[in-house]
Amino acid sequence: MTLSDIAVRRPVLAFVASALVIVFGVMGLQNLPLRELPDVDRPVVSVSADYPGANAEVVENRVTQLIEDRLSGIEGVDTIRSSSEDGQSGITITFELGRDIESAANDVRDAVSRVRGQLPDDVEELQVQKQDSDARPFMWYNLLSDRLTSEELTDYADRYMLDQFTTLDGVAQVRIGGQRRYAMRIWLDPLQMAARNVTVSDIETALREQNVELPGGAVETADTQLIVRVERLFSDPDAFSRLPIRTNAGGHVIRLGEVSDVELSAEEP
Repeated sequence: MTLSDIAVRRPVLAFVASALVIVFGVMGLQNLPLRELPDVDRPVVSVSADYPGANAEVVENRVTQLIEDRLSGIEGVDTIRSSSEDGQSGITITFELGRDIESAANDVRDAVSRVRGQLPDDVEELQVQKQDSDARPFMWYNLLSDRLTSEELTDYADRYMLDQFTTLDGVAQVRIGGQRRYAMRIWLDPLQMAARNVTVSDIETALREQNVELPGGAVETADTQLIVRVERLFSDPDAFSRLPIRTNAGGHVIRLGEVSDVELSAEEP
């Protein structure tokens, strides 16, 4: 018995089946997604750099322009957009559709590594990230505590949560908003500095030269090898206060605590 025989012998069943097909067809047509243009994600790679203390013009001339000159020669580049703000530089490179995103990101990293030596020493590590052209933050988690400060919450999120979220499938970037990272803040006293003939450059030089952690080498015997580590002496406000700046003509050692107030606080208040 064929389908046509069933339709002739049982017209009511055939009518009901036809009506169901029409109803489901109308419902499917109403829910059918329509798109004027195809859903295409162009390969996009972004480069960001932090230059603390520099205004937008200095960032543009000393950082952004140098990086753009290197990136313009990469194969398959469609457009390059950049923005320079106080202390920050951001560059977005859009590639042609046929360009592989992994290969494009590697080419950008190679170009950035070659230009690193031409940038000022105070420019922090350049970050190269792969991102879609329509990528936007879609989920925020709030951390609340009645025992931890905002600095401690930031440290907890950075230590234990950031890497866990980054390894999830489909996650391109994880950002800590409103973070308050720990920093040793030094508030200079201009009157005390003038009285001791100390300049800001003297303090900066002392911090760069003495607040470092260097390798101590190794001690080897016939059956033992020991790695020597030179422990950094400055790890809390009291230790930083004892940091020597220089020695005056009378032989007195001028220390950081004499010309400033040192506190452990947030990097960005």
